[in-house]
This record gives sequence, C-alpha cells and structure tokens, in this order.
Amino acid sequence: MSKTLSFLFLSLFTTVVFSQSYPTGPDNTPQNKAPIDLYKIISHDRDTTNVDTALSIQKDYKFNYLRRDDFELIPFANVGQTYNSLGYSFNNKNLKPLFVAQSHHFNYAEIEDMHYFRVPTPLTELYFRTAFNQGQQLDAFLTVNTSEQFNFSIAYKGVRSLGSYQQSLTSTGNFRFTTNYQTKNKRYKFRGHIAAQDILNRENGGLNANSIFLFETNDPEFEDRGRLDVNFENAENKLEGLRFYADHEYELISKRDSTSYNVLNIGNRISYEDKFYEYRQGEPFTGFGESYEASDLKKTTKLEDFNVQGYARLENSILGEIGASIGYTDFNYGYNTVIVLDEGRITNRIQGNLVQFGASYRKQYRGFELTGNGKINIAGDFDGNYLNAAAAFSFNEENKVKASATIHSVAPNFNFLLNQSDYVNYNWQNDFENVKTQELKFELNSEKLLDAEVSYTGIDDFTYFTIKANDSTPTPQQYGDRVDYMKVKASREFRYKSFALMNTVMFQQAVSGDEVFNIPQIVTRHSLYYQDEWFKKAMFLQTGITVKYFTEYDMNGYDPVLAEFYVQENEKIGGFPMVDLFFNAKIRQTRIYVKYEHINQLFNTSNSHFAAPGYPYRDAVIRFGLVWNFFL
Repeated sequence: MSKTLSFLFLSLFTTVVFSQSYPTGPDNTPQNKAPIDLYKIISHDRDTTNVDTALSIQKDYKFNYLRRDDFELIPFANVGQTYNSLGYSFNNKNLKPLFVAQSHHFNYAEIEDMHYFRVPTPLTELYFRTAFNQGQQLDAFLTVNTSEQFNFSIAYKGVRSLGSYQQSLTSTGNFRFTTNYQTKNKRYKFRGHIAAQDILNRENGGLNANSIFLFETNDPEFEDRGRLDVNFENAENKLEGLRFYADHEYELISKRDSTSYNVLNIGNRISYEDKFYEYRQGEPFTGFGESYEASDLKKTTKLEDFNVQGYARLENSILGEIGASIGYTDFNYGYNTVIVLDEGRITNRIQGNLVQFGASYRKQYRGFELTGNGKINIAGDFDGNYLNAAAAFSFNEENKVKASATIHSVAPNFNFLLNQSDYVNYNWQNDFENVKTQELKFELNSEKLLDAEVSYTGIDDFTYFTIKANDSTPTPQQYGDRVDYMKVKASREFRYKSFALMNTVMFQQAVSGDEVFNIPQIVTRHSLYYQDEWFKKAMFLQTGITVKYFTEYDMNGYDPVLAEFYVQENEKIGGFPMVDLFFNAKIRQTRIYVKYEHINQLFNTSNSHFAAPGYPYRDAVIRFGLVWNFFL
C-alpha cells in the first residue's frame, strides 16, 4: 500500500506545485502575498497556532522520524523501528481497549494527532533526512485554500531503510488528507480527514548470545554490523490502518455584541477505522516455544471500529463554555479461527458496542482559566470512565501556572484479553479488571525562570507483559498491588551573547510497584551551542553539541511476535552518554540539518549501548536533511 500511495501522492504533489506560480513584484522577484502569521494550523481540539519557519534548538530536537521531541524515548538501531520508553505520560482518554502492537503506534497518527489548516496562499513543506543503508525519509505536505471558506491538505510521510543489522529493514507510509469548510457567515463548519497508514518491520529477534559478546567487546572484525548473527532472519510484522473521520457543527443561536455573547452550537462526529496487525515467519524459532505450523507461520489480528457522536456546546460571556455529548461505538476485534487447548477453548472474537455520555466546561476570567471534561460508558460491553479538572493562571504572557487532576478507568488493551498465534505460548484469553489511574500534575511555564512539570500517578490493577519463571516468552499479567509513580521534569535555557546552554532534566521514581514498572531514575539532555546571522544576514547558523544520558535500570525487553515491550529484571541497561554534534542553518525558508550522532561511540573500548536487551542502540553516524517551505 505504501508504494502505491507514494506514487499517487508524488504525482499529485508535482502537478499542484508546478502548476502554481510565484507572485511577483515590479522587479519580477518572488514575493509572498501575506504575512506568515496568517498561515494557521488548527488542532483537533480547535487550538490555533501559526506556521513557524524559525530555526531553534527545539526544532533540532524535533528533526527526527517522529517529527516531535523524543526526550523520553530511545530509538532502536534503524529508523522506522520502535522506541523504548524512558518516561511515561498518561494522557489517553480511551474508554475501550486499545489495539495490539502498541510498540508500532509511535508513528501512527490517531484522530487527536490530525491537524487542519487555513492559509491565504498555497503552502508546501518538504522534509527529508537520510536513513541507514539504502534508504531515506520523506514527509511532503501541501495545503491550499481554494476560497476563504474551503481548505484541503494532502501529505505523505514515507520511510524505507535497510538498516545496519541483518533482517532489520523498515518500510512505513502515512498518507493524510484533511479538509475544512465554513460558510461565509461562519455558522456552519465542517472538517474531516482520511488517514491510510502502514508500518512494516522485518524482525530478527535481536543479536544472539555470541554476537552480543562480540558487540560488547568491540571486536574490530565486526564493525560491519551486518556480520553479527541474529536470532532469526525470516520474520516480519506489519501494522495497517485506514480511517475516515468527519465533524460538522452549526451555530443554532448566534448572538454577539461588543460586551457579551451567547452562542449555541450543535454538531455531529463520525469515524470508521479498520486496522490489522500481522506477524509472519518462514520457519518457527525455537526460542518462542512450540508452534502449530512447521513453516509459513502467519497470524492476522483485525479491528473494526465505528463511532458516532452528537454534541452541543453553549458559549456564554458569563457562564463560560459548557458542552455535552452522547456517543455510540461498535467494535469487532479478533481472528478467523478458534483455538482449542488442553486448558480450554480460546474464542476468536471480542465484539460489542458502547453508549457514552460526556460533558465539558471552560471559563476564562482575568487570567484564570478553569477547565473540566469527562466521559463515561453508560451502557455496553466494557465499563470505563474519564474525568479531568484543571485550573490555570496567567500572570502575563511569559508566566503561567497550571494544576490538574485526572482519574481514568478502562479495560486493558485487546491483546491482554485475547491473543492468538501460530506459536502455542502466545495464545490466551483473560478476564482482567479495569486499569484505574489517578494523576495529579502541576506545571510552570516561565521564560525567566524555567519550565517545570511535577506529577504523581497512582495505578491500580496495572497490566503488563513479562516472562514468568520457567517460561520463555512473555504473557500478560495484572499487578495485585498499587503502582505509585512520581515524575519531575524541568528545562531552562541560559544565554550569553551568541552562545546558549539548553538543559532538560527529569527525575522519576516508582515509589511502589517498581518490580513491574521499570524506569530510569534520571534522564538528562544538555545542548551547548552557538548561533548567529552570517553573510550579511543571508544565513542563520546554529552549531553545537548535545549530550543525553539516562541512569542504568532494568530496561524493558522487546518481543517481535506481539510487537510489545515486556518487563524484565535480568539485565540492566543505561549509564552511557549519547553525544551528538550538530550543524544547522537557515537560508530563506529552508532549514538544513547535519548531525554526527553518537560520536562518542568512536572512542569506546567496549560497547554497552543498547535500546533493549539484545537490541543495540545506534553506532556513530553522520546524517543530514532539510525542511523546505514554499509559500506559493
């Protein structure tokens, strides 16, 4: 699917871009018709930001496969593979189980990740970055307002990289189409999107024991990582999804004047998503136990998810913003086979429906902002609820504080409840309790002081994968005691003339439940860099060094059959720095990035850098890329 979408997108992109002409001035030089602050990005929650073409250290942190800051993650050796987690946030608002293969969802755009646009002239962005051996990354995006009322955008993000290790090829594709429309009187508004995504990883099970020894002792004959033996060379897994989404609303009451307003909106949201995950292997691997098939192992997991919601939102100058919604969900998860074991029968489907009620509130007054939102399943096959309340105060544009509290109860992910595989060990059906999460969080944003976040999270009936005693593969478990997780994260930049030092430090601890909740106690990142305008301000240059470090801990292991991480207590990983040298530049609307990643690995006498047990972190490598904006 990714190759076909790549061809179709690039054909359309080329046609649209080269059919446009740059607006010209009297001297026939290209001129932008509108200031950049008129180019709007609108989030799923209707928050609006401006397109930003500046070059900053934050942009450097986001110049990666995910296109976002990966401070709390550590990537595997090849781009497009998964990430291990160095920290956790609990922002999900799901009221039913999530799909399987969560390790492959880092680059999967959910409904909440989609953006909509409003631009005075066509806008294009091209992202390119080199990968590892016979590959590259591309993220191409185009948005156009055909009129003041109607906008559409089309984008494709593709990655193909062979990787440095045997059987580690990655091939991913994310196609996105969005549109939004409003009538001239702005009373009726519509937005929608289509997202078609596929994430394929060839899997090798990590290095075998002998190769781990050769890697750790830094044997010079194996600097070519392709010479290291892996556990197997005949497997791959793939996650695919296709989603259609639409949201439209109408201002039933529209009363506004200079001193007050009273607006009533009614609306409807509808979505349908079809997802599947598949694991294939030419021959069984003995490390995964017995198998039902002697060759051509293949198991497909599917989910069909339909949602419809009606809502109303009152906006009043005195009361604030009050919303209510009623929704219906129909889901069908499972397999095409029934498994019969000595212990009993494993069904092939979890299907049913849910009826949900939701409410929200928001009020701003003299720097204060109060918000609250919640949902609950009032009928159906799963119990679930979510409630969040927050209070924020802005002293001025540069200083803001916020406190929030969240409770969340939801059933464990689908593959904790039901899983089938051609491997005997990977078949189970469970009846687990809901996972119940309570979180308190305090945030400070101050340009003169620092940005800080302090959170405490309590989790009851925590679910996780682990390899039990006398077992060889992970199985789902539910923790009988409570997990208490504390996290403190702070960042501050110091500047002197053209030099700057950007610091981010995170301290975290599992106060209880640390035997099932693995985290490093400290994660830090520091960037010392120089930036200034050169060549009569024709180029903005930024160059420096970034050091990232996390303390040693029982890092979670990775299982390729499930495409999930599991808790392990046999191997500690961490305690090694990751040093990157970077050279960035901006010329007009083009940002150029050159980075020597993990350069300190060149001077190591031994290698201890792993992203998971058996899976090495990246070696030293030079990579370059760019982000190029066109304002047509």
